[in-house]
Amino acid sequence: MIVGIASMLLAGCATKGALKKAVLDQQTALAAERTERVAADSATQQDVAAIRNDQQSLRNDLQALRSDLQSLRSEYGVKIAALEKGMEFMMPVNFAFDDAGVRQQDEAALARFAQIAQRYYNGSMLTVEGFADPAGSAQYNLDLSRRRAEAVKSFLVAQGVAPQQVKTVGYGKTRLVVPGAWGDRAGAESNRRVVFVVETKGQAALALLQPDESR
Repeated sequence: MIVGIASMLLAGCATKGALKKAVLDQQTALAAERTERVAADSATQQDVAAIRNDQQSLRNDLQALRSDLQSLRSEYGVKIAALEKGMEFMMPVNFAFDDAGVRQQDEAALARFAQIAQRYYNGSMLTVEGFADPAGSAQYNLDLSRRRAEAVKSFLVAQGVAPQQVKTVGYGKTRLVVPGAWGDRAGAESNRRVVFVVETKGQAALALLQPDESR
């Protein structure tokens, strides 16, 4: 009988020991889970804070871009339009009759555009489109418009724009602003011009720029 009682006591002790161990294991598991949850919550808060900072930074950049583009409009009379592939900048950069040299009076506008291109469109492809008035043959004007685009590219590169970022194309006497105007006739200078097309990466920026017109 004594042996039986002893066995029961031992069994009871073993059961209590197992129960105590189970409780401790559960407490340890709960503590570990709590620690992981706190760490996860902290990481989530950090991610949310980082996203908010990125959003604020984007807002600041967009506001600065809008301000700089507005300065191009107000100071130099630049017209800016949204295209499917990016932005079109119609600059008041014109050329003398039968000449491809960049005029001194246009250098300030081009220098300002170069600054904006480097600050906001670094890495984007920039196309300089050259045009001519209708005087002369189609082939001659095509070559003249190409030389005008190349002259403007050289100026932009001298201002710090990467040469591989700029390509040129000549359209000759097509897309005339004032049809039939050439030489010293009224409106002829508007036909002798360059237009910039910037292939932007983000469409969200385009929606916020409030362009003057669309093509």
